[in-house]
Amino acid sequence: MAALGEALLAGAAALSPWEGVAVLLAIAYLLLAMRENPWCWYCAFASTAIYTALLWNVSLVMQSLLNGYYMAMAVYGWWQWRRGGEGHRGIAVGRWPWRHHAAVIAASLLLSAFSGFVLDTGTEAAWPYVDSLITWASVLATWMVAKKVLENWLYWIAIDLASLFLYFERGLVLSSALFALYTVMAVVGYFNWRASERQGRLALA
Repeated sequence: MAALGEALLAGAAALSPWEGVAVLLAIAYLLLAMRENPWCWYCAFASTAIYTALLWNVSLVMQSLLNGYYMAMAVYGWWQWRRGGEGHRGIAVGRWPWRHHAAVIAASLLLSAFSGFVLDTGTEAAWPYVDSLITWASVLATWMVAKKVLENWLYWIAIDLASLFLYFERGLVLSSALFALYTVMAVVGYFNWRASERQGRLALA
């Protein structure tokens, strides 16, 4: 624990202003998303724009590309939450059947195996298979957030734990601490959205 504390202090001391801004915006995004507030997407767009550049500079190629995708999904998510659904009134929290989740997991593994192999054999990318799995799982989980699928939070718990390790290993100590916070917030987000989903079902009953 002492070593971790020292690493966090050292990481905070070495923190670039841009990484600090990205971290604050990322926390704001999650807090707003937990409350189903569409303003979360503005914070997501700005934070991921910064991280796209930061991650490219530390050779996490797939993570950098992932954040570029997040920028596009921030626009799509805002539209879905504000204008999607019946009557263009925005969408409500819902669930996916197990078949959808089986397809998501299978697709994540297959795409990760392919891109991990390409990166491992053709580039100097760090942790190519882990990086790839986090990336593809995040791509699909972000789509689930934009569609307000309840189970997205369960995916993010696993993704955030894997990301915590990857970012810490690459020296982004404060960002790895952020992913520890993300994990806790994802648990809270799941229960918040589950309550919202239940209220929606009762209203339709």
